[in-house]
Amino acid sequence: MQVRAPLMIEHRLIERMLALIKAEDMRIRETGDIDSVFIDNAVDFIRVYADKTHHGKEEGILFRDLANKDMSSQEKRIMSELVEEHLVGRKTVSDLVDAKKRHFAGDNSAHEIVVEKLEFLITFYPRHIEKEDKVFFPAMMQYLPVEDQERMLREFWEFDRNVIHQKYRDLVEELA
Repeated sequence: MQVRAPLMIEHRLIERMLALIKAEDMRIRETGDIDSVFIDNAVDFIRVYADKTHHGKEEGILFRDLANKDMSSQEKRIMSELVEEHLVGRKTVSDLVDAKKRHFAGDNSAHEIVVEKLEFLITFYPRHIEKEDKVFFPAMMQYLPVEDQERMLREFWEFDRNVIHQKYRDLVEELA
């Protein structure tokens, strides 16, 4: 299996969640009602699955290893853009959480910010995913011999195995 395969499989699940976020965004526009539980679940999915798990493997394993390769300046630039886009996604999710809290605390101006952040996510992530799937991942394969990919895949599986334990250790600490 190529090292990009699990990342692209994860992209498909992220796209499914984005479709649900889009449907919720449309429902909010029609009814004006923000579903706090849906927002919380979407935020949890993005933070844990898309960011910690998926971006964690990209940044902490794939990009780490690629940084030591003799990539072209264009490929290095794209990798840097991808990291920057991960930061933008994190900031947007934090802003969404803040706006949701403000909305439910009675700040009517926060309603539009919730909608704005949802709309940003449903347009931003598909472009980001397309850049990875169609531009960056194919280009980076030339720098990764089979043995590197096999080692990285083993690291991916170990990384995934540890994420769930970290999530719930953090939860217990937060609640304690």
